[in-house]
Amino acid sequence: MEKPIVTAILAYGMSGKVFHAPFLATNPRFDLYAVLERNEKKAVKDYPNIKSYDSISSLFSDEKIELVVINTPNDTHFTYAKLALKTQKHVLIEKPATTTPEEFQELLDLANEVDRKVFVYQNRRWSSDISSAKKIINSGKLGNIVEMHLRFDRYRPGISAKAFKETPIPSSGIWYDLGAHLVDQAISIFGKPISHYRIKDTYRDNSQVDDFAFMHIAFPNKVNVFITTSMLVADAQAGIVIHGTKGSYIKEFCDEQENQLIEGMSPLDENFGKEKQNKEGKLTYYNQNQEQIVEIIPSLKGNFNALFDEVYQSTRNETPFSIDNQQIIEQIKLLV
Repeated sequence: MEKPIVTAILAYGMSGKVFHAPFLATNPRFDLYAVLERNEKKAVKDYPNIKSYDSISSLFSDEKIELVVINTPNDTHFTYAKLALKTQKHVLIEKPATTTPEEFQELLDLANEVDRKVFVYQNRRWSSDISSAKKIINSGKLGNIVEMHLRFDRYRPGISAKAFKETPIPSSGIWYDLGAHLVDQAISIFGKPISHYRIKDTYRDNSQVDDFAFMHIAFPNKVNVFITTSMLVADAQAGIVIHGTKGSYIKEFCDEQENQLIEGMSPLDENFGKEKQNKEGKLTYYNQNQEQIVEIIPSLKGNFNALFDEVYQSTRNETPFSIDNQQIIEQIKLLV
């Protein structure tokens, strides 16, 4: 194996602690080398050998660092990614990558100038639920897809203490936060959108940002995708519903990787990524004899680690990264 990629994380809140550090620390293709912690030094308690920087300028000045994870508040992604590229580092940017498609294109142009790579962390392409749905679509059992419904809901009527999520600054609100996952999933399956229509609004008491959003996206081949995300769903509906000319598929939104990581499970655990029992999808379709067939479909294992493997292969071996940056531009166009 080639040498690991020396990597730094720009924050050690939930994103750094849950979604990045466990993979960077256990994947032999990476060296979890540094973290930015301006105040309390938490990362060293979990990773005693990590180097903790007090300022972003000192971290970016470290020439050992090859890759920087930009997992700071959404409105800082563009500025910090730009600084990282200018100091000859590759970047892995949390979603939403930037506030506007113009900002993201500027990062791509700069990356090309300095011969570095821009990756976007759309980890939920590797969730168990959407991976299972893709497999069903590709099987052909649904026929031509007519409509797909994607939901990402929570019940959080109170205002979060995370000011950057609740303050009306660029790229705040539920649409940029959770909608970014669903829009990306739709584009990853069906390609470039043809048209779209969106509603978003505010319903929680004292909320300053959108906490409900809906979008209808039309794709080629007369495919319709309906996306809904809300902070006020007490009884969550199925997260994935697909209807085609031959059948239907219904699946809960229930990837377990986030819960397992919060509970401290290692990505190396043999049970990591497995869904709980009774969370299978239901496939109903008609065969060539017009007989109705109902199948209960066990989910594929979720695998966020595959994203990091792709980052490594693209950085070291120039292998194409499956999260195409032109798709990211299309995604941001729908978020704006």
